[in-house]
Amino acid sequence: MIPATERLGTIIVGAGQAGLSVGHHLAKRDRSFLIVDANERIGDNWRRHWDSLRLYSPACLDGLPGMPFPGPAWSFPTKDETADYLEQYATRFELPIRHGIRVEGISRNGDGYIVSCGDRRFEAENVVVATGTFGRPHTPAFAGELDPAIVQLHSSEYKNPSQLRDGAVLVVGAAHSGADVAMDTAGDHETVLCGRDTGNVPFDIESRSGRTVWRLLSFLARRVLTTRTPIGRKMRSEIRSHGGPLLRYKRDDLAAAGIERVTARAVGVREGRPLLEDGRALDVANVIWCTGFKQDFGWIEPPVSGHDGWPQEKRGVVPSAPGLYFTGLAFQYAFSSMLLLGAGRDAEYVAKHITARRG
Repeated sequence: MIPATERLGTIIVGAGQAGLSVGHHLAKRDRSFLIVDANERIGDNWRRHWDSLRLYSPACLDGLPGMPFPGPAWSFPTKDETADYLEQYATRFELPIRHGIRVEGISRNGDGYIVSCGDRRFEAENVVVATGTFGRPHTPAFAGELDPAIVQLHSSEYKNPSQLRDGAVLVVGAAHSGADVAMDTAGDHETVLCGRDTGNVPFDIESRSGRTVWRLLSFLARRVLTTRTPIGRKMRSEIRSHGGPLLRYKRDDLAAAGIERVTARAVGVREGRPLLEDGRALDVANVIWCTGFKQDFGWIEPPVSGHDGWPQEKRGVVPSAPGLYFTGLAFQYAFSSMLLLGAGRDAEYVAKHITARRG
């Protein structure tokens, strides 16, 4: 059976902050487009995070183009408040979105593209891949060798301590998400946090004195740490390959919560238990892998990824595939690109390029 085909000017894959921002800017330019998303509801990617997650940036820096984030300016929104904001944003601007559509492939079709989605497909002049920074959850190969009695969860699966067995918890990966999860489990479980020391920001992100620092940081994230500056280009590879510094919880907070902080990495398994590079095999009942994600763009033809797995694009524009775009990638143009703070600017650049293709 031949899939039903629809033809549009632009297809946007993903209805997160990046995809919604592109839609907003295309609507302002009166371009035809459709946003497709695998979720049944806007914001579901945020709702699936662990229950205690809050944004690391204040609400005054979290708005998308045309709509400030509601609530007190210096509050730090919860993950559900963020999800609800995205849903309200899509409703306010009446963005055309279809839910429950999982894109399986993108391929060239003359001067345009075919977007394959199971029993349907779309033909479009332009395709914007707005699936964001998080790709396929990554866990080390030796995870499958652990004792089956040990509960294993990737950070993308972890919700709260009720998922865990009685007994100790090992959190693998000590960037800011690992610290957050360790603080969440430490109240009910003996917790070990292992992984390289990524440092921590030297101020309390939620303090009154921190507000001045946030203004400076937002300027640096948008204007200084970009692909146009030497320091930005150097930091881009670091951000994309390693976790960022501790933000909300610092080393002293971890120690005060009774968390054992170990800089040795998890490197294997001994007698069913996780083995650290310092030679210790830890007797734990639970392992939470805060080991990040791996990009996977193998579903796009022709291939667009470089040797590092990231798309070969310039500010979201793919030179080798006219009409194909990305947005929402980590450090796409600036440090702010993967944040709500930077979604609007990157989206506007892509929307302008799409408009210019047809004059």
